[in-house]
Amino acid sequence: MDIYNQDIKFLAGVGPKKAELLRTELGLSTPEDLLRYYPYKYVDRSRFYYLHEISADTAYIQVKGQIVKFEKVGEGRNQRLTAIFTDGKSSIELVWFKGIKYITENYKPRIDYVIFGKPTAFNGKYNIAHPEIELASKTPPADQLGLQPYYNTSEKMKSSYLNSKALQKIIFPIVQQIKLGIPETLPAYILKKFALMNLTDSLVNVHFPKNADTLRKARQRLKFEELFYIQLSILRQTKWRDMHSVGFVFPIIGHYFNTFYKDYLPFELTGAQKRVLKEIRLDVGTGKQMNRLLQGDVGSGKTLVALMTMLMAVDNGYQACIMAPTEILATQHFVTIQDFLKDLGVNTALLTGSTKPKERVPIHKQLQSGELHILIGTHALLEDVVQFKNLGLVVIDEQHRFGVEQRSRLWKKNSQPPHILVMTATPIPRTLAMTLYGDLSVSVIDELPPGRKPIETLHYFENKRQALNGFIAKQVELGRQIYIVYPLIQESEKMDLKNLEEGYQYVQETFPHYKISMVHGKLKPAEKEYQMQRFVSGETQIMVATTVIEVGVNVPNASVMIIENAERFGLSQLHQLRGRVGRGAEQSYCLLITGFKLATDTRKRMEIMTRTNDGFEISEADLQIRGPGDMDGTQQSGMPFELKIANLAQDGKMLEIARNTAMEILDEDPQLASEENLVLAKQLSKLNTNTMNWGTIS
Repeated sequence: MDIYNQDIKFLAGVGPKKAELLRTELGLSTPEDLLRYYPYKYVDRSRFYYLHEISADTAYIQVKGQIVKFEKVGEGRNQRLTAIFTDGKSSIELVWFKGIKYITENYKPRIDYVIFGKPTAFNGKYNIAHPEIELASKTPPADQLGLQPYYNTSEKMKSSYLNSKALQKIIFPIVQQIKLGIPETLPAYILKKFALMNLTDSLVNVHFPKNADTLRKARQRLKFEELFYIQLSILRQTKWRDMHSVGFVFPIIGHYFNTFYKDYLPFELTGAQKRVLKEIRLDVGTGKQMNRLLQGDVGSGKTLVALMTMLMAVDNGYQACIMAPTEILATQHFVTIQDFLKDLGVNTALLTGSTKPKERVPIHKQLQSGELHILIGTHALLEDVVQFKNLGLVVIDEQHRFGVEQRSRLWKKNSQPPHILVMTATPIPRTLAMTLYGDLSVSVIDELPPGRKPIETLHYFENKRQALNGFIAKQVELGRQIYIVYPLIQESEKMDLKNLEEGYQYVQETFPHYKISMVHGKLKPAEKEYQMQRFVSGETQIMVATTVIEVGVNVPNASVMIIENAERFGLSQLHQLRGRVGRGAEQSYCLLITGFKLATDTRKRMEIMTRTNDGFEISEADLQIRGPGDMDGTQQSGMPFELKIANLAQDGKMLEIARNTAMEILDEDPQLASEENLVLAKQLSKLNTNTMNWGTIS
């Protein structure tokens, strides 16, 4: 059977309607897609139970017996079907809330069946809702059943009788046919080196494992293959780029950089900043295009490093630009950079969606003539009308908020691609960085500027409101300013806005003598800017806001961050919000306010936040708790690949081995042209045709 090209609709039990559902709901179009749609859990079917063995600890039970009688209970939508089922010694109630007609037409009393399901205690008796039922005569012996796979399906599929059991029945005959052997996707030397199971046995045993050990080996092989090909694709792309991409050379460290360093630098650079600048200088002197990721916690001085890199470009006769995801952040960068440069003679401009048409004309003219050295802006920089004379460096801030296509439009504004410096204040776990940014060189600023005190983080329950209000009053009397942040989750925006407005009212009533700003996403840009500026200038003492202040506001005098309903925030977001304070020399505080009833994961988050200020430790913990798909930011622009079986939180060691293996292979055979590596070239080509190119991440 050609498992690669056959249309799924021709498979037994599928047909055109179910094929369309499988395609639209799960993206499955061929038998091979089905083979690569892995179960999410397994249940042991290797033994039959008696009903009297059921206890509170019984997860699932498989029993042989007969239905004694059916009974319909209730009317209309509230109708349910019950049945008494006996194994000859004891009995149990079976319950169905839907599919009643199908059950009564297809199953009859006094016939031997095997039922399988999860027993639940109700009023001191056990019942099983929606059990699986099969004729006993058609059920294989228990020792042949082994571990039963369970597949994720959607509600739409279930309503068309395409549940996990139905998927299992469709996949089973495909698995039987591939037992004859299918083409291997990894070279023999890799299988031997890591003692990996072959592809045929892996796919057979990942769906219908003989036992737990064969399942473990099958999953291990499939995980390695998945991670290995992602890394091979990324690294091959990077190697190709390094061999073919020509970059501008910045040989001069000249007037602007030197004058700034000697006369304008407001404080001594940290060791980490010096190290990163050295790495960048090496990059821009090689004649190859720089592609570097700059990671650093909030307040670690990334903007200063970016500015000094831009001055290298200007010294060598090139223009530079910095793109930020929001107007607030772009404006903040513009103000900070102008403040740094003072009268150095570097021409800078700000371009956002709010820039008036008459202000845009001179910006466009000066860009094209080369008079404008540095342009700072938002998505507005991507517009076709924005044309540079000689763009030599692109800096992208909070990179995860931009899609791949958006970013690439910026470096297509030159016939020769400019150098790229990508910045993020969201510390990225190593395993995620290897996949999300696997083709970028990574620099880390892991020191805070001298004089900064670690932020003290405390967790308060709601009943401590009076003590909290006393603390706020004391801080304001000391001349400090305070943020109070409320959650904002899109699905419940109206409710969240109500919470924010009620919170604002409460703060006004509690502190009638203080001036208060309120900022949220529904405000018009001008009003938002006005409220922000009142707080920045010190006119208001308290800022009540949603997470719009997560990035972009630099108020050294703000020393307290209060996060309401902190249980509704992820670790990375809590850490980002905390980074809004601690910008000055005063002791700063972050107070996490929650209700009493907290889930285990939430308690863990609060404990981590109060224990450490280390962004990298927090990001690793976030990956462990929430998994890669929910990591702050990655969800917004979508992961550049979909992991079907590997898990970045659990398989970090395997990812490293896969990456090192891919690197060794490409060092020896960059074209994958040797006979033993032809299988790699073929599989890579297929993967990059069928899915988004894993290499085009930067």
